[in-house]
Amino acid sequence: DGIRHNKHGDIQKFYCKNCNRYFTINVGFEKMKNNPDGVIMAMQLYFTGESLRNVARAIRLQGVEVTHQTVYNWILKYTKLMKEYLAKINPQVGDAWRADEVFVKIRGELKYVFSVMDDETRFWIAQEVADRKEGHDARGLLQKAKETTGTKPKVFITDGLPSYQEAYQKEFWTVKRQNRTLHIKHIHLQGDMNNNKMERLNGEFRDREKVVRGIKKSDSVIIDGYQLFHNYVRPHMGLDGKTPAEACGIEIQGDNKWRTLIQNASRN
Repeated sequence: DGIRHNKHGDIQKFYCKNCNRYFTINVGFEKMKNNPDGVIMAMQLYFTGESLRNVARAIRLQGVEVTHQTVYNWILKYTKLMKEYLAKINPQVGDAWRADEVFVKIRGELKYVFSVMDDETRFWIAQEVADRKEGHDARGLLQKAKETTGTKPKVFITDGLPSYQEAYQKEFWTVKRQNRTLHIKHIHLQGDMNNNKMERLNGEFRDREKVVRGIKKSDSVIIDGYQLFHNYVRPHMGLDGKTPAEACGIEIQGDNKWRTLIQNASRN
């Protein structure tokens, strides 16, 4: 029953014939001064590679006056909300997992993002930030991966970094041979024993990280947010246009996955 107009945009208005009151459907965006479409656009632009200031400029072209700090607050708020909701869902991953690390600069200091990815679905299972590459205890990373999936792999593929071997011995190795995970750690650039899929993920993240010219803190929204974007929003050519989540049996209804995720997270 009409449109509510304000300086931040137009919102569809409804009228209830039972209680004779007006209302709007705005699940997930309650108490927001701005149009939900602006928030969703900000999420998509930011995680596809735009800076905060460029995102704010793009939204202003839609008639919504926001600052880059407001955009950051939106991204921080909704990334946290979706992360807490999705942590309750166990993806149906395959039997082979890959692990690798990529260096980043956090406040000018060299750090490493260690990650675990499912080989079949390319689902980014777990990640953690480490101060160093050599000597890092990767056991926490594998514990996160097991907690996220509720299982452990039959095959674990890494490079020869001792950190992975030590973590594997503590988390995946068992006395019973039939339950033991096979650790493949002698990978090559070509052939079956390569880590190209993992390198592709690292390349994605590095491309995004370069735009902001370094990360400001270890728990930056870029890391958690890009993991969410990679798994649930970004379609992959290697998966015939599906997202890793869809390949894992997690279906996000609707054409706009950001909106659906935010609404589902708000309801739960």
